[in-house]
Amino acid sequence: MADRGIRDGMEKLRERIREYDRLYYLEAKSAVSDAEYDRLMRELIDLEAAHPDLVTLDSPTRRVGGAPTKKFPPAKHDPPMLSLDNTYSEASVREWDARCRKHLPGDEFEYVVEQKIDGVAVSLVYEGGILVRGATRGDGENGDDVTNNIRTIRSVPLKLAGNAPDLLEVRGEVFLSRAAFAMINEEKEAEDEELFANPRNAAAGSLKLQDPALVAKRGLDIFVHTFAMCSGMDFRTHDSALKAFVGMGLKVNKHWKLAKTLDEAIAICDQWEGQRNGLPFDIDGMVIKVNSLDQQRRLGTTAKSPRHAIAYKFPTRQAVTRLMDIQVQVGRTGTLTPVAVLDPVPLGGTTISRATLHNEDEIGRKDIRIGDLVTIEKGGEVIPKVVGAVMEKRTGKEKVFRMPAKCPECGEPVRRASGEVAVRCENVACPAQVKLRLEHFTRRGAMEIEHVGASLAAQLVDRGLVRDYADLYSLTETQMQELDRMAEKSAANVIAAIWDSKKRPLSSLIFALGIRHVGSGVAEILARRYPSLDDLAGAPEEELTGIHEVGPIVAASIAAFFRQPAAKAIVRKLKSAGVNMKRTKEEEPVSDALAGKTFVFTGELEGYSRTQASDLVRKMGGNATGSVSKKTDYVVAGTAPGSKLEKARKLGVTILDEPGFKRLVESAQ
Repeated sequence: MADRGIRDGMEKLRERIREYDRLYYLEAKSAVSDAEYDRLMRELIDLEAAHPDLVTLDSPTRRVGGAPTKKFPPAKHDPPMLSLDNTYSEASVREWDARCRKHLPGDEFEYVVEQKIDGVAVSLVYEGGILVRGATRGDGENGDDVTNNIRTIRSVPLKLAGNAPDLLEVRGEVFLSRAAFAMINEEKEAEDEELFANPRNAAAGSLKLQDPALVAKRGLDIFVHTFAMCSGMDFRTHDSALKAFVGMGLKVNKHWKLAKTLDEAIAICDQWEGQRNGLPFDIDGMVIKVNSLDQQRRLGTTAKSPRHAIAYKFPTRQAVTRLMDIQVQVGRTGTLTPVAVLDPVPLGGTTISRATLHNEDEIGRKDIRIGDLVTIEKGGEVIPKVVGAVMEKRTGKEKVFRMPAKCPECGEPVRRASGEVAVRCENVACPAQVKLRLEHFTRRGAMEIEHVGASLAAQLVDRGLVRDYADLYSLTETQMQELDRMAEKSAANVIAAIWDSKKRPLSSLIFALGIRHVGSGVAEILARRYPSLDDLAGAPEEELTGIHEVGPIVAASIAAFFRQPAAKAIVRKLKSAGVNMKRTKEEEPVSDALAGKTFVFTGELEGYSRTQASDLVRKMGGNATGSVSKKTDYVVAGTAPGSKLEKARKLGVTILDEPGFKRLVESAQ
């Protein structure tokens, strides 16, 4: 057991980091440099590793705790999470107010008006000021327990500030800012994946990711807007509760206002309808609430909604314009995507001239034709979509779209695999694919070659200097200086960045290769499993399929990639250029003591986060997976274990408690 001085020092360090988090994520103030923040966090991580008995549930290091899960435990809501009644007109808002007055005759009302965040409804439960549960709404009665994912949201305090209530359940909306949403779609586009249609869908998808480490990278945010239970603190009005939340360190949308009359409340709603495009996040309306909590209780609820609040939704933003043409874009992996070319039309604060049509089947289902007048929608969405054709305006001169038989970029035949909607160009030398693969190869998380963006990549391919990304390593400063807007110093910087990238870890190289279905997470798993790229390239498909986190679809894609003569040639060129092809020291297992052994973790561990425990197993040559099967060697059960423990018992898998796991690891070291 560590002495009191170490315990107190660790708690002071946690408090310091929490305060920096509060200032940054709630008040947008940067009180310390990134380098100093990282140093403090590293100091705390090292202290907790040395003193695992002093790790606390509210430690900032728990932001990305927990191993991937195949199933989220159920979370019962009591009281239920009701949804608000929606209305789209001022007259309906006044009808709602009249109903409130009918239920409470003679009462006078004041109102709180809040923005209706276009996000995902969640519940947060704090006991003794510590976050113990985060859950989605689900059907209102039962949601999913996504606590580990909620912990990754930096604006969610793991420990409440000040004199926290004994028990507090608050409810709010998890959302993505427009900037975070754009970044996610940029990354999905770079990996030739289908884009999220809007920030709400992206936030919902992120909350249901099985790996908290991936959730942490998404940049989720939250606004808390109400409480469901509170023990040890009394509120009389909704606005006083909002102010108390801020004092506890909970993030509240600062744009709420108190309105003394319904006319004033409606005026606030109308004001924000015209100003919503200036916000950094999406709202799809306003919420008007009766301020008095006593009146809220007396108004009660219907089967689905509280009577004390109404959602005044903004009208969906639509426009009608002419579909001038349908062009086909070629993605990094050869997928052909039809794009609507529109007569430019203003919509939602921007001018829309293009919109994705997804695929040929979608165009056929909506019966959209070139020359049609079409309805474009941007109802709270960042990416505009074509809703459909205005059929009554069709003249008969419109043209039915057909996907081309040849690639519009290289002229090679295209192919649609059985059971897929995607049409693909399989020519690896297709210029459009080469440009996008070059962008992917140089991007953050891959080889991270600075100064090589879309414009430079296009020039390199168009001038014949680069036929594949391996050609980057044969470029000279003289060649770079001949390109547009490339002076002597700029050329030298690009070449230096290219040469520096040769030292990137194996996982970065695997991701950079652009193998279909292989993202950064799978690349890290493969780098831990195989000591070199040659070993990965020579791995049989059956062996790859046996890696729990990979599976048959990804395995088939990896094997197919390395069978291609063009891919083999690229690997040879990368090797000749001196690019690192082997696992780095950081990726290297410290021993093979647990080689061939598969572990599954369930429940809360006191001395490790699940990520730390899983990394420890992998460092010792073992595998850490998210689900129990006959191939599992050990299930490590912490407190409050889930269904994995019962499945392990049924399958006869060896079960360890945390002390047993520690003894096994220590004896193997």
